[in-house]
Amino acid sequence: MAASATAPGGGRVTARRARTRQRLLDAALEVFAEEGFGRSTVERVCDRAGFTRGAFYSNFSSLDELFLAMWEQRSARMIADLRVALARVPTTAPEEGLRAALAAIPVEDAWYRVTAEFTAHALRNPPLRRVMAAREQALLDTLLPLVVQALVRSGRRVGDETALGQALVAVHDGTAVQVLLEPGSDVARRRREELFWHVLLAYSTPITEETP
Repeated sequence: MAASATAPGGGRVTARRARTRQRLLDAALEVFAEEGFGRSTVERVCDRAGFTRGAFYSNFSSLDELFLAMWEQRSARMIADLRVALARVPTTAPEEGLRAALAAIPVEDAWYRVTAEFTAHALRNPPLRRVMAAREQALLDTLLPLVVQALVRSGRRVGDETALGQALVAVHDGTAVQVLLEPGSDVARRRREELFWHVLLAYSTPITEETP
């Protein structure tokens, strides 16, 4: 991934620069989570990473661009983890498949705080809001076929994939806060799993010989 990346000026990202970018991304997550995206500065991120402003601006043009790079990286990792998780689940164990999928899309306190604040920031900036909406849709367009294929392997078909995608996003966003407000609570996580399961059943039907 790093070998094919480009810096703000369009240059190729070397292995050394890739390490620098990663340290900046890791530092930014800590700073954003601790201080809030709106109160974070390039200087604070550089201090945490141990770099100068020059190192920052040779890799990112702004904190917005840094966050988007962070988001893309985590999205790619999530997609890869979900593919692996679903591929390992027997077709006769759909509930196990759901648990594996949710494990591949964990609810993380720090990441939730950062994304919630960045979303609020993007809503105040129409061009950035359009960028975020497009990226969210692209992520859903990649994840949804994996879910649909897993359902087909378990003997169910989806009639309206768009509606299923919207419902899954709503459940994910709605239950994430509950899980974070009750850390360590098995009840909140079981409730989350049950809601996802109900949605999957509601938007799919058993495949029969008559099913086209």
